[in-house]
Amino acid sequence: MKSWVQVLTTPTADTPGTTLILHFDNKRYLIGSLAEGTQRACIQMGARLLKVNEIFITGRTEWRNTGGLMGMILTLADAASSSAAASAEDSKKRALAKGKRLGCVDDVEKMQQLEDEAKREMSSKLNLFSAPNLNYTLATARRFVFRKGMPVNVLEIEAEGSQKQGEEEWTPFWADGNVKVWAISVLPKSEEASPMPATAVTGGLSPRKRTIDEVYERGEHKVNGNAISVDTDLTPAERDQLTVKAVVGEMFDSSWRLDALHETPLGQIKLPATMFVRNTDTNKLERYHGPLPGQPLRNGQQPADPNMTVLVRKPWPGALVESLPPTKPRKEALSYIIRNHTQRGKFHPERAVQLKVEKGFKWSQLSSGNSVENQDGETITPDMVLGESKEGGGIALVDLPDVDYIEPLLARAEWREQRVMAGVGAFVWICGPGVADDTRLRNFMTEFKHFEHIISSPDYCPNNVALDSAAAATARLRQVDPARYVVPIHQNEPRASTSTLPEGVRVARRGQTIQLEPKVEVQDKDAIAQLDVAQTESETSKEVLQLAAEAQKSIQTASDEAQKWASSLPHGATDAEIVTLGTGSALPSKYRNVSATLLRVPGWGSMLFDAGENTLGQLKRVFPPEELKQVLRELRLIWISHMHADHHLGTVGVIRVWYEEVHGAQPLPADADPKTSFDTNNSLAVVSEPAMMSWLAEYSGVEDYGYSRIAPLHLSFAVHARGAKSRLNWFVSPAALAEQGTQGARADILANNTVLPNFLNLQDIQCVAVKHCHGARAVSITFPSGFKASYSGDCRPSHDFSRIGKGSTVCIHEATFDDELQGDAEAKNHSTTSEALGIAQKMGAKACVLTHFSQRYQKLPIMEHGAGGSDRNGAAAGTETAEAEEESADPEDGLEGPLEDAAASLLDQPSAESASKGPDGTITRSGSGVEAVKFKLDSDMKVCVAFDYMRVKVGEISQMEKFTPALLKLFEEEEKPAEVELVNGKKAGKSKKRRNN
Repeated sequence: MKSWVQVLTTPTADTPGTTLILHFDNKRYLIGSLAEGTQRACIQMGARLLKVNEIFITGRTEWRNTGGLMGMILTLADAASSSAAASAEDSKKRALAKGKRLGCVDDVEKMQQLEDEAKREMSSKLNLFSAPNLNYTLATARRFVFRKGMPVNVLEIEAEGSQKQGEEEWTPFWADGNVKVWAISVLPKSEEASPMPATAVTGGLSPRKRTIDEVYERGEHKVNGNAISVDTDLTPAERDQLTVKAVVGEMFDSSWRLDALHETPLGQIKLPATMFVRNTDTNKLERYHGPLPGQPLRNGQQPADPNMTVLVRKPWPGALVESLPPTKPRKEALSYIIRNHTQRGKFHPERAVQLKVEKGFKWSQLSSGNSVENQDGETITPDMVLGESKEGGGIALVDLPDVDYIEPLLARAEWREQRVMAGVGAFVWICGPGVADDTRLRNFMTEFKHFEHIISSPDYCPNNVALDSAAAATARLRQVDPARYVVPIHQNEPRASTSTLPEGVRVARRGQTIQLEPKVEVQDKDAIAQLDVAQTESETSKEVLQLAAEAQKSIQTASDEAQKWASSLPHGATDAEIVTLGTGSALPSKYRNVSATLLRVPGWGSMLFDAGENTLGQLKRVFPPEELKQVLRELRLIWISHMHADHHLGTVGVIRVWYEEVHGAQPLPADADPKTSFDTNNSLAVVSEPAMMSWLAEYSGVEDYGYSRIAPLHLSFAVHARGAKSRLNWFVSPAALAEQGTQGARADILANNTVLPNFLNLQDIQCVAVKHCHGARAVSITFPSGFKASYSGDCRPSHDFSRIGKGSTVCIHEATFDDELQGDAEAKNHSTTSEALGIAQKMGAKACVLTHFSQRYQKLPIMEHGAGGSDRNGAAAGTETAEAEEESADPEDGLEGPLEDAAASLLDQPSAESASKGPDGTITRSGSGVEAVKFKLDSDMKVCVAFDYMRVKVGEISQMEKFTPALLKLFEEEEKPAEVELVNGKKAGKSKKRRNN
């Protein structure tokens, strides 16, 4: 069977790790780093990931290697769910085809066996192989990751304390029908192998999966909540390990349902909880607002009846684990040797005839390597009828994070053991900085020069553009508006000269392949060429360039008008800069990354509104190295609007590089007080909901990424009806609160951790609950100069947001859907273009930046200045009044369930309200083609549409409307018929968007 390995990523700003994919006709295997940006790079490459059931993660378990894993799993889970029905049908077809080949179609039992085998082969179960701590890494995400039908099994591989003896030493660690895998886990030379807990055995912790309830022997709810008793047949260490593993199991393959309500006596409810009762007259469910046991009564209320039956959701099992067992950073680095199975020799029919073996099924069995009986009842073995076998081709993937790992790794006996290395023909060296130049490694390559050697290292792999489509689009935008766009920062030459490498050693290139069968061979014919910016720009029509020139001329002639508008802004606001790093929604695409917006305020510093996956990579493409260092040194605040993964999975990566740049990766001394040590000149605050703070705190056990140096702050909702303003609190962990004996003591510890806005050198910071998901917040921040910025996050239009944003200098608002997709916006709790503009106008914003689009190019708004609004300006006429969920007075209260991510539905899929079926049964949308959304303004508000990598000063937003005709023409030229590939490379017919790269 033909098989090959392809390089998907090499170390660049877009893709900090090295990722490869192993191809077989029936399966794919991901190998290497799963760093931030990996999923987007796969989309760019057209890599089909639907057949991936195994991921072999190399190196250490740390964010540099695993930052893209959660997003990858969510995408694979959603893809698997959508293809489940098709998989079942394919399983039957495969079983039938195999049954025909084996001549057993009439054997019902055998056919059922073949169908079961096919189902197992096509199952959506995902096996992850890694160094220790990956279960823990995934479990920290239990508050915001939840999927069904995607069992995830993590096999953590320890460094062996001693060499095994005998034949079993060389048994593969794992195998399936295609490959055999040997795992090599080593510790750095500077660290002695410490004795591992009795539970930490390679390949798993239990002979069967246990649920969280089994681990803790949970029973029914008691008066004071769940009574949890420890399973007595487990040691504490075993229970801790199984707890983490069980949490991961529940995250991806749970039977829990958010919409399932259970009858429970009122006295047994653990507060806070949302309760319902059934109206006896209408038989409909209504929210229960009556008295509660142990709570003060309002005037006229009767005491609560503890035996009254109410309906309540059972807590999600993962939410019951308030705190994970402690862990610590692990240093093991993992490498693999992967080989195809030995190929059996040619079947000789004349030998079978001579040995009296009946033709048909028995011949097939012999060809498959199985013994049979001949006509005389004698056992005939495959070697009696087959020719000489051939060792399967293989590859070694070696990850060396730093030079401390070289000696332990090269000393491994596997490299000189024929039973392991037979058939292996190539090494791929995944090297950290400085490793590839080490003499010991080069001597090894020279000794093993009969192998192919490929190096993937930041020293030898140039910082090429890995996201060609996004970079090409930005290059064309630069031609239209060079003041706001530059070609993404990149280098096409490596930092070190490749001429110094040993003879025959190659440098990894994106798209490069290593053929394993019929023979091991490195091929460069599919390697991706470097982005040719000049060629890309030459494709832009003269008409677009002419319109762009006219826009630039118009800006000059209208300078007095622009200056008059700019002079109405608060002092210093004109020089505040907005950098849109990610302007897409839900999933990263070739053209737009997920949410992140940088705001730079002169004299104050900079802040991030959300930080979706690979925000750091986007920063590296926008800012040259020295300017990026300045941006990091001035970074003061990261605001996370809600816990959907596309808004925060880049946070750890950004904090880590800030920590390295500002503090030299040195943690706060253990005896120092984080609050009194906070300095607005070199400290960073992360402000969000408690679930975000819990995640950051728990993940800090896996690696020191800088958590001790940040201020983790929770901002409560402002509630206009109660006259309550937002309050900043230093995060207090659930474990610390649980130690308080009474509710009063809990309230005291929270009050003692309250901080004022001036702690962050702000005049004010307010947020309100918005209609999108649990905990979703829109925020308005007033800086000392009076400059005021408001950010919607994801939401339906919010009257409360327009209230706290009153008088904003700039409103950054999501505009996920075009106006004709109103039904989608309502169903998925997002806003349309006109709704977003209506909210910005309602708050009296001087400028509005539209972002978070579900399509590659959002339709551009054309502003018509006049009194009142148009019929399409629904949000301007009257905002939707959404009942925002009430927030408990205790900000540390856990969720009743995981974040109910509407991510199960992809934003770009039409819904019933906005789509119709064509004559051929396909779903079609109205409003195709390039159009402009007309919007009437009754103010002098200026508007711009955000694209990735855009840098605009607030005082220059008024200029951007001038480029609308040129942009419309540019996008019209982009929309040429071409066959496109969607996520995972699956063909989806014709699209009107041309694939230029």
